[in-house]
Amino acid sequence: MDADSFLDAVEQSKATPLSRLASNNLLVALTDADLEVPVVLRVAANSENAARNTFQEWAESETNDEVREAFEHVAAQEDDHYERVVSEMDDTDFDPVDGGAMHSYLRGRDDTVERLAAGLVGRGLVSVRSHTQIVSFFVNEADEQRADLFRDLKRETQEEIDLGLELLDDVCEGDEDWQRAQMVAEYVIQLAYDDYADSLRGMGLDPKPVC
Repeated sequence: MDADSFLDAVEQSKATPLSRLASNNLLVALTDADLEVPVVLRVAANSENAARNTFQEWAESETNDEVREAFEHVAAQEDDHYERVVSEMDDTDFDPVDGGAMHSYLRGRDDTVERLAAGLVGRGLVSVRSHTQIVSFFVNEADEQRADLFRDLKRETQEEIDLGLELLDDVCEGDEDWQRAQMVAEYVIQLAYDDYADSLRGMGLDPKPVC
């Protein structure tokens, strides 16, 4: 296996959860159906805050020098994302929420392969779908400035996925490493989907698309 076949395997295995996470119900779930600009911005800021904290923790403990530098870069980028989102908020007293099921799981990874696969690839695949929905939200709000902001964040998150794939090609030494990478990347996607589905069900909504 290599990075390309790994990504294909993850996307094929989790095609249904990824497809549902790409639906416009994602923001309904993330905002508890409160689709107002301040709420969407708070949700986005909390996500960026959790990501920067996760990658900062990893940057401090990672033993592979090249990967540690990558985590430092991503932590700095996620911090920039957080600051850019917060700058769009009117709430000067905003206090971000940290954690969540996905990031709790990520912070429990201490293996380089698992961190790259789960944190950069699995989380990244979820995050680009979140950004896509936020872009669409602001397009519908006729707010092109904020739509462009989240287009930038989406592009940079895709670059994080690409970085993770490149590094996995370097550090995976055989099928066992690739299988472990696939397992944790898929698990992160499933965690995100389960949160999404549970939130919708809690509002009496079906997470399955209506055909």
